[in-house]
Amino acid sequence: MWPGFGLVLTMRAIGVIEFGGPEALEVVELPDPEAGPGELRIRVHAAAVNPTDTVLRSGARADMLRDVPPPHVPGMDAAGVVDQIGAGVTTDLRVGDHVMAVVVPRGSHGAYSDRIVVPVESVARVPAGATDVEASTLPMNGLTVRQALDRLELEPGQTLAVTGAAGAVGGYAIQLAKAEGLRVVADASPEDEQLVKELGADIVVARGPEFAQRVRDAVPEGADGLIDGAVLDQLVVPAVRDGGRVATVRGFKGDEVRGITFYPVSVRDYAREQAKLDRLRQQVEDGEVTLRVAGTLPAEQAAEAHRTLEAGGVRGRLVLEF
Repeated sequence: MWPGFGLVLTMRAIGVIEFGGPEALEVVELPDPEAGPGELRIRVHAAAVNPTDTVLRSGARADMLRDVPPPHVPGMDAAGVVDQIGAGVTTDLRVGDHVMAVVVPRGSHGAYSDRIVVPVESVARVPAGATDVEASTLPMNGLTVRQALDRLELEPGQTLAVTGAAGAVGGYAIQLAKAEGLRVVADASPEDEQLVKELGADIVVARGPEFAQRVRDAVPEGADGLIDGAVLDQLVVPAVRDGGRVATVRGFKGDEVRGITFYPVSVRDYAREQAKLDRLRQQVEDGEVTLRVAGTLPAEQAAEAHRTLEAGGVRGRLVLEF
């Protein structure tokens, strides 16, 4: 609990008044939100730090937020306990239950907060046996991969290529693809090769700009589908067979060549797919999906978390604790 606010109806969050580097993040005081109809309020214990948070903080999306006054609070993943249930909510969740949620940040509404209010459809229970810190790494990245696989529509036995395989999106892509019977070709640096194999990749190739050729060396016919977690964009296209499919995570649409179809994915489209989020919970409990925490920091050290993430080499997710 943040010190010093007793019965005052305010909360603390980590946000930016002016966009900039990690040092732009600061503690801000906001009105305590109330759960409205169809919503839950969550007392946040943990919020994962994702690349999209650094994009928001930097101002790269400032044009999209021109009509939204600061502070701008990042964060798309949260876990904690239900502490208020809005009117008309139909759910088996109760106050005090541990839950995880995907959050669509806008203005002061982001996961880097003491409390968040989200639609009930954006919430699922924390997987049995998992901590709130561990669970906070799942919703945004897990649903991103779920959407990518849904768009690619591959059949068991087909081949999926994955870039950024040692990262959070890439790791979930390998594990969720294997759970669906796909053959996975994934990239790795030498120091990450064992990790990527342990995640379930059938074939591991060296990461880097020559990824596509290395996939073709291993799979001459080309991959049936590809999830580009490393954001290599056009560089990955030669790895995919004629008529294949590519899922991208930063809006890249590619050039229409050889009948290849591009599917830019946005987790915002799946932010209310409660059944899919709950399925991810079940897959964690069944051992099909591994939650990976790279490290934890107190929420007020969010700037340090952003510096560490932007420096590269983080495996799993850094998590802020509230």
